[in-house]
Amino acid sequence: MTFSVHGLAVSRGIAIGRAVLVASSRADVAHYFIEAAKTVEEIARVRVSRNAVMEEIMRLQQDLPKDVPHEIAALLDVHLMLLQDEQLISGIKHWITERHYNAEWALTTQYEIIARQFDEMEDEYLRERKADLEQVVERILRHMKGVASPVQPAEQAGSSRKQSQQDLLLDDTNDVPLVLIAHDISPADMLQFKQSLFAGFATDVGGKTSHTAIVARSLDIPAVVGARSASQLIKQDDWVIIDGDAGLLIVDPSPIILAEYGFKQRQGELERQRLNRLKHTPALTLDGERIELLANIEMPNDTVGAVNVGAVGVGLFRSEFLFMGRNGKLPDENEQYLAYRKALEGMQGMPVTIRTVDIGSDKPLDKLAGRAHDGHLNPALGLRAIRWSLADPPMFLTQLRAILRAAAHGQVNLLVPMLAHVSEIRQTLALIDHARAQLDNSGTVYGPVRLGAMIEIPAAALTLPLFLKYFDFLSIGTNDLIQYTLAIDRADESVAHLYDPCHPAVLRLIADTITECNAQGKGVSVCGEMAGDVHMTRLLLGLGLRSFSMHPSQILAVKQQILRADTSKLKLWAQEVLHSEDPGALL
Repeated sequence: MTFSVHGLAVSRGIAIGRAVLVASSRADVAHYFIEAAKTVEEIARVRVSRNAVMEEIMRLQQDLPKDVPHEIAALLDVHLMLLQDEQLISGIKHWITERHYNAEWALTTQYEIIARQFDEMEDEYLRERKADLEQVVERILRHMKGVASPVQPAEQAGSSRKQSQQDLLLDDTNDVPLVLIAHDISPADMLQFKQSLFAGFATDVGGKTSHTAIVARSLDIPAVVGARSASQLIKQDDWVIIDGDAGLLIVDPSPIILAEYGFKQRQGELERQRLNRLKHTPALTLDGERIELLANIEMPNDTVGAVNVGAVGVGLFRSEFLFMGRNGKLPDENEQYLAYRKALEGMQGMPVTIRTVDIGSDKPLDKLAGRAHDGHLNPALGLRAIRWSLADPPMFLTQLRAILRAAAHGQVNLLVPMLAHVSEIRQTLALIDHARAQLDNSGTVYGPVRLGAMIEIPAAALTLPLFLKYFDFLSIGTNDLIQYTLAIDRADESVAHLYDPCHPAVLRLIADTITECNAQGKGVSVCGEMAGDVHMTRLLLGLGLRSFSMHPSQILAVKQQILRADTSKLKLWAQEVLHSEDPGALL
């Protein structure tokens, strides 16, 4: 019987195949008490398996093929750091020595404790890092059980099964495609996808910013995450359609549905081929307006993907990723300088916009660095982003010096997040001047930077003349702007349906920011999720936006919309949308 399972669409495309099921290793962990004399033995069991997993990952790193997405290499580093996390290691030892839990029970117990800390984090991206910890624990458990990687099936599915209507329709009974259905998949396991038979995958857990989703997009694999009970509802060898565009799984599809999706699959492949031909096409509208398409990156190596899709620069380098997963040890000036310089070199002379560290009371960095954070009732409104930087001038000056030094090697734009007060602006500019003076005094070479501010708080959007007095350009962070304008925690499932990019108030703030910047001849871009949403491209063009910054995987699809647009005709329509009670209905 045909049925569907809904999840989150994270990587476009259609995959059709037989299900290969991978259950969570934690689901059948044995729970028993051990004798006191066996504690050393149990601790050794965990240590041996952990070390073996570390060796596996290091071997994978050494043997990475040249064409592997850079995201996977970065995520392997994250998993290595988690495997060496002191809180995980000491916690396991505690449960074994103090409570006499068996090794597997101790490992999963400590996982649950750390996972709850991730659940309490305000930031969506960091909260979803719990999935990486879970993947690490899964790999250790699998090694303790002697189970192989889930993406290396022992034999080709479909080799000895009875023909079905679906088999006959596909005319491929001996070599049918496979789709992976799992609780979750680690980046190390994802490495096998390029050499495996899997056409796509779906997981029970994960979000749009989970590492699983990030890697799926980088590999261009059709994927659905957060499908809740998919691994329980779907049986081994079921026919499954993975609709990565709609976030949908269709199980045991009828021949009619299968034929329909087969057609969609072929159309999708043709569309990707057409998009790839746009890589070197200038982003010009039909009426000759040149549009700047920039990339959002998290690490220096991400520039490879940006250049490959024709980005003309980096519109947002999220520098906080250099600060995370370091057990409280912040990157020093030289390490940051080398990272920023590497990004500049990777962009081959194109501009790079570096955002100063956007981290705060809701981030694990605070706990690791020993900064007091208890008592923050709402971390999203607490000590974060520029507030955190201004509260720690030595740390901030270190980053500013590193950015200024990197500017000697190319065009750098320095972007400051979450400003709202003139006092914050003046403090920030004074510290930038102080960083320059420090470099002058030490005789260190540095370069000029353009200064920019993010517009992500309504107070900033409503005081634009103040910002334009002090800054060369503005960048609209739509994710936070929407959240703060509508008083909606987008991570809270109970109110997430009210998170609306098309709310009239949100669109008015965006439109006014673009209009004011254009009137004063100052640069303005959108670097939030809205920039990469093809459904919003025409509206933003009509409002006067000429600079978009997004994940590299979205650039070609947005470029296609731009090439088909006539901004002279979109202006009146955009104003109609702006003044509508229900703007979303007009898009």
